[in-house]
Amino acid sequence: MNNSNKGILVSIRCAVYNHEPFLRQCLDGFVMQKTNFAFEAIVHDDASTDNSAAIIREYAEKFPDIIKPIYETENQYSKKDGSLTRIMDAAISPSSKYIAICEGDDYWIDPLKLQKQVDFLETHPDYTMVCCRSKLYSEKDKRYLKEKKEKGWFFLEGATLEPKDIIGRGGYYISTCGILFRKVVRNNYPDYCSACFVGDYPLQILCAMKGRVYCFAKEMVVYRVNNSLSWTGRQRTDGFSEKRLSNIRSFVNMYKGFMDEYTQYRGLIKKRMGFYLNMNIPVWGKPENPYNRLYFEEFHEEMAGFDFANKLYTKVLMMNNNFLQLVCLLFVRHVLFHKYLMKIL
Repeated sequence: MNNSNKGILVSIRCAVYNHEPFLRQCLDGFVMQKTNFAFEAIVHDDASTDNSAAIIREYAEKFPDIIKPIYETENQYSKKDGSLTRIMDAAISPSSKYIAICEGDDYWIDPLKLQKQVDFLETHPDYTMVCCRSKLYSEKDKRYLKEKKEKGWFFLEGATLEPKDIIGRGGYYISTCGILFRKVVRNNYPDYCSACFVGDYPLQILCAMKGRVYCFAKEMVVYRVNNSLSWTGRQRTDGFSEKRLSNIRSFVNMYKGFMDEYTQYRGLIKKRMGFYLNMNIPVWGKPENPYNRLYFEEFHEEMAGFDFANKLYTKVLMMNNNFLQLVCLLFVRHVLFHKYLMKIL
């Protein structure tokens, strides 16, 4: 249901690339929403090579008041010049007050998701973003995964998330397909956010810096994991390269930007940056790979918060001993880093 005679209140950003197997489920989640306000779904097909565009056309014809399609003949994401964001931003209705995000391989399961989230933000002006718990579905195993049960990672009742939660627990803490935020947050969007190779995590941090964030306890969305067709899946299959090194560099610059602008969180952000860099060491167990040395040479200072682990790994790396390096990495990654992260949270 969509009240098209009123101005658009919510715009959904839906990025699609080769999502044919999942796209109908995603679009069904949009058109089933029951609201007392008008909303739109900006569905951007980034020159898919499968039948994604045809599916979008089908839904756009059937639900013209909701589905607003964009079809590319040239892939915009690969340009790395911000064109994808600019194109989608330009398509959003000027009257829109809130933005929701859901990529073409994820989907919504609660027909009142938008209504509940908008109602909350309308009555809580000091909040800039809301999110919800999500079901995790493994595309590889064809089953739902159990929810992470570490203390503080999930809620039986709704809860306000603190900046330390959003910063310290990283980009996978909140499922992007479950968020709704005030459009005004992206006014004068910082360059260090727009230049980051991921878009959701910097946005979540910025929302936490500019206001408060509320998490609904109910599972309203499904987030696919272990999916080779997703954006995250494609990143993991790329291997380590100059491209990935550049992506990590943009992530580090994003952290530094927040550290400089929001100095009250400098210590927390610095620790999270050190953890991120240590967990993204290029090639585990392969000291001969040149990216290992390049990585440590470039990010040595940023990793200083992990002095013991950094020194231990660097010494073993210089020995060029695969076995010793593997033992070191297992120790560092699964014991020391985990305990260190828990301390800062």
